[in-house]
Amino acid sequence: MKKILIDIDDTILVDCYLEVVNEYLHTNYTYQDIKKYWVDDIVPEELLEEYLNYFYNKINIYDYGKTNENAIQIIEQLNKYYEVFICSAYIDHRNLEICSEILVHKHNWLIKNLPFIKPENFIFTSRKDVIPTDIKIDDKIDNLENADTKLLITAYHNKNIPETILKEKNVIRVDNWEAIAEILLNH
Repeated sequence: MKKILIDIDDTILVDCYLEVVNEYLHTNYTYQDIKKYWVDDIVPEELLEEYLNYFYNKINIYDYGKTNENAIQIIEQLNKYYEVFICSAYIDHRNLEICSEILVHKHNWLIKNLPFIKPENFIFTSRKDVIPTDIKIDDKIDNLENADTKLLITAYHNKNIPETILKEKNVIRVDNWEAIAEILLNH
């Protein structure tokens, strides 16, 4: 049975980080305002330490997001034909002492929302690129390394990656979970 590694943030679950930044700063930023990979790069430097404490210790980021349309239903279907692993990053070099706090929230969200995936198939790392597998689904192109089939789900931070780069890295862009189903379930 082929194995699939699927990311959580901005792949299964979307919109949580921007909502938290806006709540914390009392702003109305949109994804058009975000110029880098990390949404919270828009937090002013003088507030960053306080924000990170808030982010990791005062809230559950997974209470803020919404499930990417049809993601859970399609993952459940994939689970019938593939061995599905959920692989998520958690290391934040800006504050290594508290970044592990998010693991409890990730784990609990997965248990509640993907009960058909065995908890043994949850992988928490920040080096997805070193994990070899048949198929990877992620929003960060570098995380797709070491997979035979690489599916890059479109997100605010990757939409401008040129087709030449995707082709060079043998990456297939998918705009939604229906496109993923079309590729992986129509065999």
